Amino acid sequence: MWGLLLALLLALSVAGIFLGVRMYRSETKLPSDLALALEVGSSRVSAADSAVDRLGMRFAPAVLRLMGTKRVDAKRRKIDQAGNPNGLTIDRYAARRAVYGIFGAVCALSLFGGGVPLLGFCALAFGLFAADALIWQAVRERKEQIERILPDFLDVLAVVVSAGLGFRQALERVADRYEGPWADELSITLRQMDMGVSRRQAFEELRRRNTSEQVGQFVTALQQGEELGAPIAETLIQIAADMRRTDAQNARRRAAKTVPKTTLVTLIFMVPATLILIVCGMFLGSDTDFASILGG
Repeated sequence: MWGLLLALLLALSVAGIFLGVRMYRSETKLPSDLALALEVGSSRVSAADSAVDRLGMRFAPAVLRLMGTKRVDAKRRKIDQAGNPNGLTIDRYAARRAVYGIFGAVCALSLFGGGVPLLGFCALAFGLFAADALIWQAVRERKEQIERILPDFLDVLAVVVSAGLGFRQALERVADRYEGPWADELSITLRQMDMGVSRRQAFEELRRRNTSEQVGQFVTALQQGEELGAPIAETLIQIAADMRRTDAQNARRRAAKTVPKTTLVTLIFMVPATLILIVCGMFLGSDTDFASILGG
């Protein structure tokens, strides 16, 4: 009986949300910048994400006002660091946060009322963090991809520079041969330089858009080499060697951390299970009369 009432309450809540959004959309004009964001990214998002964006786009300005200027700027930088996954913009993020927040709150109230507090807390957590989960995952994956490809890229760039091309032309030629997030970052940097931004400022923007320590190391070494007049090819080769050395150290560090984790898993799960199997096997193989022991 309680399950039926809970399902009915949840269905009515969802229907009320859709009805309220429909009434709100019929009276409010879509902001031009948000309409543009939806149009530009509509071909790069799934049908489900697009539906969520359109449901929450009316509430996006209110969410941005509640976040405040500093938090909005910080979130925009985080979205840039994630590479705008699936056409994500700050307006799309606000729209999704509104929809997920409302949905999570409604589900939490229904579950708390139905006497299921654990699921209610899970629903609240979904409403609070679902919009950020995609960004966190994209930042981590993008960082790993860039750090994996960067040393080889620097080696190739050093060879092209040594062949006689200028740094700007060599960077553009090598970037055309690569795909993925690092190629996207280089395209942005080259486009900024084409628009008149100085090379130093363009690479500072490259550092700001990425959380990778290797990217920061690359930009720092490049600027220092330019200031000191060091040959750019030798600088690039040295940077690539340092990055590979850092990767090897990080790999050994991760391997060292894996051993205690494996030991802990073994102690918690495998050892008790093995003991239970051994004890059960001993009892079953001993032909013990359990009925007499239990007084049956």
